[in-house]
Amino acid sequence: MITVLVVEDDPVAAEAHRSYVERVAGFAVAGVVHSGADALRFCERTAVDVVLLDFYLPDTHGLTVCRALRAGGSDVDVIAVTSARDLAVIRSAVSVGVVQYLLKPFTFAILRDKLDRYARFRERAVGSGEVSGQADVDGMLATLRTPDHRTLPKGMSEETLQAVTEVLTGAADGLSAAAAADLTGVSRVTARRYLEYLAENGLAHRRPHYGQVGRPEVRFYPG
Repeated sequence: MITVLVVEDDPVAAEAHRSYVERVAGFAVAGVVHSGADALRFCERTAVDVVLLDFYLPDTHGLTVCRALRAGGSDVDVIAVTSARDLAVIRSAVSVGVVQYLLKPFTFAILRDKLDRYARFRERAVGSGEVSGQADVDGMLATLRTPDHRTLPKGMSEETLQAVTEVLTGAADGLSAAAAADLTGVSRVTARRYLEYLAENGLAHRRPHYGQVGRPEVRFYPG
């Protein structure tokens, strides 16, 4: 079982991340903390395999937490969970040993993919033996990386899919195709196509919403 420490200052997001991790086979949440200082104290007391680390914490930055872990001799792996899109932050994350970089907002399916890849990497990386050659090294590191392409139906784009996914993630009360269209600037037909795609791939679910009159409206909820 791979143990995870969730570090997230927002209690609602922290609970969501905890729930997501516990839905992935082979992973268990060892604890949930809400600050960098608490994360460091937890890691001093309890051995964990990986830290799911928010970068924007109330007392410090996640990169500072990473550096403190390394300075203290900890080799715990870190998966960054952040809205930071700054290239300098991403470069710094790589330099302090962050093994995965996950941009907020994200769906359960995206986190599950990151964790599954991390689990496969650990499976290949454990032990004290040696690799047989460059191919083994490349293969081991490749397990951490998401493929550069994803096959989408003809006429669909990654940019629009990301935009619809982001507005859906923030829609706790559900999102209709019309509302998604207004929020993303695409047509209602296009918004519905992307929402249906997310639902068909387990990233969203549909639910009828009954108004005062007429047929019920279909709303989509984060998966």
